[in-house]
Amino acid sequence: MEALELELKQFIIDTLSLEDVGVDDIATDLTLFGEGLGLDSVDALELGVGLQKKYKVTIAAQSAETREHFATVKNLASFISANRSEA
Repeated sequence: MEALELELKQFIIDTLSLEDVGVDDIATDLTLFGEGLGLDSVDALELGVGLQKKYKVTIAAQSAETREHFATVKNLASFISANRSEA
């Protein structure tokens, strides 16, 4: 799981073109939106599309569960591990 978490941190940085942010700056349990990393709804959309393409997961846009999955890198890694398609 740790390798996937590191991969997701780099994916977030690359997908959102976060300058001056490295994987070490994103704690696995850091809140990604609001007070934590400071991502917004546009970032969520970009991340969601990217994750669907890269990991072949289905993400429901307006689900409370989805908000929980996107809360932290740790939550995202768990969601992807449980739902990714190898196709």
